[in-house]
Amino acid sequence: MPRRPRRSATTVAVLALGLAVTALTGCSSADDITDRAVAEEPTSSASTGASGPSGSAPIVFAFTCAVGDGPETETYTTAAAVWEDGRTSCTAAPITGTEPSEQQRSALAATEGDATLEQLAAACAVSGTAPWTGAVTSRSQAHLAAGLERYCPGHPEIDRLRDALDTYRG
Repeated sequence: MPRRPRRSATTVAVLALGLAVTALTGCSSADDITDRAVAEEPTSSASTGASGPSGSAPIVFAFTCAVGDGPETETYTTAAAVWEDGRTSCTAAPITGTEPSEQQRSALAATEGDATLEQLAAACAVSGTAPWTGAVTSRSQAHLAAGLERYCPGHPEIDRLRDALDTYRG
């Protein structure tokens, strides 16, 4: 598979702004894979056009993920793109927005202080690893899983996470 070129922070910001503008104007194509991928993102992403308090924009993240075992990284603007590449180690950094969306606030409340918004976003981006593939064995893991369930309902491994959370809750 050909390698994608690394993107600068400016390029990432421009791409995110373009997604936001497209979402706000209501332009989308059912045939466009990008639109379908963004639709699987947390509804707090740029794809919704939703506003937080006082008309502020919801926080949107970019993801920097490890490529293999070396120092190389790749930056993504959607969790769906990270899922497609099967990355298992990512960090999240806000690129636009000023206030958490309603969905983001709900997810944070579900964590009961055991995760930050950046941690939820980073966990939403990865796949094939904990917390998506493992058992929930502690209260803090249950809080994280509950937050992810609200933050990232379109994750490809959401059913496995829900099963682990249900098993923990008994």
